Amino acid sequence: MTNTNATNFRKNVFNYLDMAIDFNDVISVNTKKGNAVLLSEEDYNGLIETISLSSVPGMRERLAEGKNAGPEDFEDFEW
Repeated sequence: MTNTNATNFRKNVFNYLDMAIDFNDVISVNTKKGNAVLLSEEDYNGLIETISLSSVPGMRERLAEGKNAGPEDFEDFEW
């Protein structure tokens, strides 16, 4: 995560955008009113998808089971 203030962000906005898009860096911009976070659209979509999947009843447990599954837990499937 990269931290910067609003003045520096404004001066280097294209550089920070490139960092977020090319390197999946999260940019935290500090202001007098509070902080804002810049992240790539890809990272944002991933977060939204994770939230969506986590809201489905039982999905969290199914994902955990899949993550811990070994080769013996899978079947070969031919199209």
